[in-house]
Amino acid sequence: MKFSIGGSLKLAFRPWVEGLENIPAEGPAILASNHLSFSDSFFLPAVLDRKVTFIAKAEYFTSPGVKGKLTAAFFKGVGQLPVDRSGARGAGEAAIKAGIEVIEKGGLFGIYPEGTRSPDGRLYRGKPGGLARVALATGAPVIPVAMIDTEKIQPPGKVVPKLMRPGIRIGKPLDFSRYHGMEGDRFILRSVTDEVMYEIMKLSGQEYVDIYATAAKRQIAEAEKAAKEAVKEEIARREESGA
Repeated sequence: MKFSIGGSLKLAFRPWVEGLENIPAEGPAILASNHLSFSDSFFLPAVLDRKVTFIAKAEYFTSPGVKGKLTAAFFKGVGQLPVDRSGARGAGEAAIKAGIEVIEKGGLFGIYPEGTRSPDGRLYRGKPGGLARVALATGAPVIPVAMIDTEKIQPPGKVVPKLMRPGIRIGKPLDFSRYHGMEGDRFILRSVTDEVMYEIMKLSGQEYVDIYATAAKRQIAEAEKAAKEAVKEEIARREESGA
């Protein structure tokens, strides 16, 4: 099913790719990518010969009815791994455990260090959790990946994608074996994460913002709420003044 879905995506969207030679023909590796769109987890596996495993909410695999079964089949077909992400700490630990299991089996593990999709197309600070801990616990190389223009194909909230060509740039593998077994050191985790994000920034050409994407989303939501309140207050003021 992976190949049928991947073939359909390549035929419809014709994604361009640079750096395919940096993906090992065999053996474990971590693919660390920026995250612009829901479709990122589909386009990257579509252009690779090897299976890439990303984690996904367990709810995608357990929904009832025909639609639920079709959704589960689709996510399994594109290499998504169900993970129970209930509770913030539980989500992180589940992702780390899943990543280590994939690597120990010699597979490719895909992860988004930002932790969530970018709210505005910029690159945000990587979270020093899943990526670095999986890399240091396993010694697997980290391959930086940049998704290009996928946010234009399927912006947040849009169900039907726009037909246009996305791009994928794959960087050279990063070796963090010198830190193997040091996943308990938060300063090392921060250093590893920042190094990977720097490489992603060079590949993507995105503006880098040194805050977490989750914090940026809160700021945007608060600004939008304040703007709406200001409009309401202005309307009320004009009505009171008879303008």
